[in-house]
Parts: sequence; structure tokens; C-alpha cells
Amino acid sequence: MLRHQGTKRTHAHNVKLASLLCVTAGFVNAAGFLGFSVLTTNVTGHAALFAERLAMQDWKTARVVALWMFLFLAGAFVSSLIVSFIGRNQRFSYVIPILIEMAILLGVALFGYRYNHSLVAKEIFAGSLLFAMGLQNSLVSIVSGSVVRTTHLTGTFTDLGIELAQIFQQNTVDKPALKVRIKLRSVIIFFFMCGALCGAYLFRYISFHSFFIPLSILAFTLLSDIYRIKVKRYYRKHNPFN
Repeated sequence: MLRHQGTKRTHAHNVKLASLLCVTAGFVNAAGFLGFSVLTTNVTGHAALFAERLAMQDWKTARVVALWMFLFLAGAFVSSLIVSFIGRNQRFSYVIPILIEMAILLGVALFGYRYNHSLVAKEIFAGSLLFAMGLQNSLVSIVSGSVVRTTHLTGTFTDLGIELAQIFQQNTVDKPALKVRIKLRSVIIFFFMCGALCGAYLFRYISFHSFFIPLSILAFTLLSDIYRIKVKRYYRKHNPFN
């Protein structure tokens, strides 16, 4: 899912990646909103809120919203920098961003109960989740060649609408490839919504401990790729027919 890039990457890799990490993003978005009253997976709504607060001359709230947008940008920047520094062709260039994201989710799961609805606490908890989602979105975009975006649906719905219209046009040349793209968009939307539903439902019952769920999904994603690498290396080493 993560280690294959460029020409080695297939549609199946993108579908697997989208299904797991879209669930994670949807879960964090819903649970984060219920926990901190902040959308934590995109900046579109924050941009509108920032403009509205500036117009109302509410400088304090505008500063906080600007910080949230900056933290999402910072997460994307840090993730891209890490991948670029290690090397896009290195098999484990994705490990560090995912470990950082896992650490943030672990912190929210363990210490979220300390959230006291103060502005400082909201900046820390909501801001850390925005940073984590920036990390994830940038990493997935780099790995998939900008084919998969996991943290927001606006562009995905737009692309899906365009492609659904094209599928009904008789002069469409490559309909099989178009159907593949439609399938991928549908997977992204479906699993994001499933993650959001699970996040909203579980947060009602286990509160901030629900963040252990996306943390577990990330751990599974990471370990499954590493485990497959080790299995292949072992097979190549011990295969007498090589």
C-alpha cells in the first residue's frame, strides 16, 4: 500500500490505501468535532470562518483559526520534507510520518479527558489533530502520485461527478480506465463516511478512548507493509530455486 511508488504502484494498492486511511480520516474528523468542536481533516471551513471572524473584527478567534490552518499546512510540509529527505524511493520513507501521526492520536486517546474547553486546550488538542491530518494527506498524496486524498471529500465528489458524466458520453475513449477511477473515488467516499459514522458513534460511548481505533488502523497499515517486506526477503533468501 505504501512502499510501492511510481510504475510499481497499481490500482489495487491505491484502493487498499484509500480504504484504510480514509476510515482513519473520517473517524478523526467526526470524533475530533464531537470532542473539540473543530473539523480536523481539512481547512476549507476554517478559511470561511477565518474571513468571517476578520470581518467581525474578532481578532482572538481569527488568530486561533489561522493557527489551525497553519498547523495543517505544517503537517503537510513536515511529511513531504521527511519523505524527500529520506528519499521517495526508499521503502521506509513513510514510516516516520505515520509514527508521528500515531503518537498524536495516542496522546489524544490518553489525555483527551483533560480537555477543559479552554482556548489553550482547544489549540493544543485540535491543532495536533490538524497537524496529524496534514501529515497523512501529504504522505498519501506523495505515495499515490496525487491519485488518493484521504482527509477531505470536496475534490473527490467533484471528480466523481465529472467522471460519472463522462461515462455516459458516447465519445469517451477509455471507458475501462474511467470506471477504475470511478471505483477509486467511490471507495474513498464510502470509507470516509464509514469512518465518520464509527467515530461519531463510538465517541458517544467511550469518549476519547475511541481514538485508539484509528491508531490501531494506522498500526495495522504500517505493520502489514513491513511484514510483507520481511516475508519476501526471507523467501528470496531461502528459496533454493533463486
